[in-house]
Amino acid sequence: MSAYYRPIPCFDPARPSDALPLAGGWCHFDRVERLARGAPPEILHASDVPEAVLARLTAPREAICGVGMAAPRLMGILNVTPDSFSDGGLHDAPAAALAHARAMAAQADFIDIGGESTRPGAKEVSVEEEIHRTAPVIAAMRATGISRPVSIDTRKAAVAAAALDAGADMVNDVSGLGFDPALAPLVGARGAPLCVMHSIATPETMQQDPRYGDVLLDVYDFLEERVVRAEAAGIPRARILVDPGIGFGKTLAHNLALLARISLFHGLGCPILLGVSRKRMVGELGRAAEARARTPGSIAAGLAAVAQGVQVLRVHDVAETAQALRLFLAATTGQRPEEDEA
Repeated sequence: MSAYYRPIPCFDPARPSDALPLAGGWCHFDRVERLARGAPPEILHASDVPEAVLARLTAPREAICGVGMAAPRLMGILNVTPDSFSDGGLHDAPAAALAHARAMAAQADFIDIGGESTRPGAKEVSVEEEIHRTAPVIAAMRATGISRPVSIDTRKAAVAAAALDAGADMVNDVSGLGFDPALAPLVGARGAPLCVMHSIATPETMQQDPRYGDVLLDVYDFLEERVVRAEAAGIPRARILVDPGIGFGKTLAHNLALLARISLFHGLGCPILLGVSRKRMVGELGRAAEARARTPGSIAAGLAAVAQGVQVLRVHDVAETAQALRLFLAATTGQRPEEDEA
């Protein structure tokens, strides 16, 4: 029976002497939850964890695109699509997209640009159209001096290649290398970081009765296999992020199970990226039918993940999330954030 070890994170300033750093970041842990299929969870002391597992849980994560992972980071969402679920059509014009990118760059650590909606039921966009929507905006961002790392949100190798040529720095694949077999070799050859996300089927069909044996462990196994696949294509684990894919082929119960124990994914030895901003579950639990009214709930879910050591939050509302994050860190550590010190 395979065992999985989930660190139980803590960020209280009264740190036990035997506590260990979680992924080299702001959280620590001295206990773990051992999970196994068909068995009840078991709480263990960290000293009872196999050394190889403990090494992955504690090792500092490498910087991604020059951005250190020892503090929580924000990835701003730039949708240049007419039909995204929360802001479709707002930034699909090049001038509007550039203005929004410039505004986000003031506080975001990354900007993630996407030219194909991945909302439930969305139709596939042609490679040519996706390139037409994204590559010119990336080039304009670089030409006007926006220097933040840019991520191209795509499942397609040709789109990723055009974006990297235009000045993008990394690739964010919502299919987790399950759509285009040419994508991983391309990213490996270009030396770019890659985010692999868990998803089932395609956006058009993913919400049609998704089922799992154990959603937490099934998603972990999927991501572990895809990280190994990426490594085989020449992408070092140090350049890989993992995303459990909230809302992608999951019910509300599935999403909540993943969020409650998201620290399990530190065992993969990669930074964790979470995209929960404005999603349906936020509206359902927060009683906000309109996607753009879901900022408070999105921030709450994001901060809960930061409390489990999640390194990157992918968000629509960058300024609001940045403010909340600064206060959260100050209140939980008792210290003013370093970047705010005079």
